[in-house]
Amino acid sequence: MVVSVSAVVLLLVLTVVFLRNGGLKVSHAVVCALLGFFLAGTSMAPTIQDGVASTAEIVSSLRP
Repeated sequence: MVVSVSAVVLLLVLTVVFLRNGGLKVSHAVVCALLGFFLAGTSMAPTIQDGVASTAEIVSSLRP
């Protein structure tokens, strides 16, 4: 649950930055959000969640 909340916050921050810089239009952000909601309801959701969790685990184990 922590990974998904962190990912949502990170994506929200990136979306706000892109919207303010003019690199992302509001319609594009809405389409991306809808895609995320529809993907969450498919059979691919567990695979995507496992991939994000694995990536987060790898990144968290890296030491600078």
